[in-house]
Amino acid sequence: MNFSGKTARRKVAGAVVGSLIGGVAAATIAAPSAAAAPQGGCSVGEVADTVSATWGSARQYLNTHPGANQVVMGALNQPRPQAESDVRGYFTANPGEYYDLKGILAPIGEKQRQCNVTVLPPELASAYDLFMAG
Repeated sequence: MNFSGKTARRKVAGAVVGSLIGGVAAATIAAPSAAAAPQGGCSVGEVADTVSATWGSARQYLNTHPGANQVVMGALNQPRPQAESDVRGYFTANPGEYYDLKGILAPIGEKQRQCNVTVLPPELASAYDLFMAG
């Protein structure tokens, strides 16, 4: 399927938020690469804390936005084409919620760049990057 950049970003929101809520990101934190110099705030525990806090914020947001919560949680159990369609449709109709979630998820990318680590599994990393690219 071909999607415009805007709809593609909204499409991946559910996958990224769903994976965070499912705890996948916290379980897949990679160690900093050998080329990375030790930096403050980049211990495994500190990176995990950022992921955990982001997860908690996303969960709290979804708890107060039942429509977004329903579509994101529903997408986790649907065939991919249906999930993409539902998530894309919801966030297209609710751009404020899309931008809210984008802001909530931003610390993940910031921590990845700061610490030269990967906190999302490969199948979600490209979706996250596309989503956050704006």
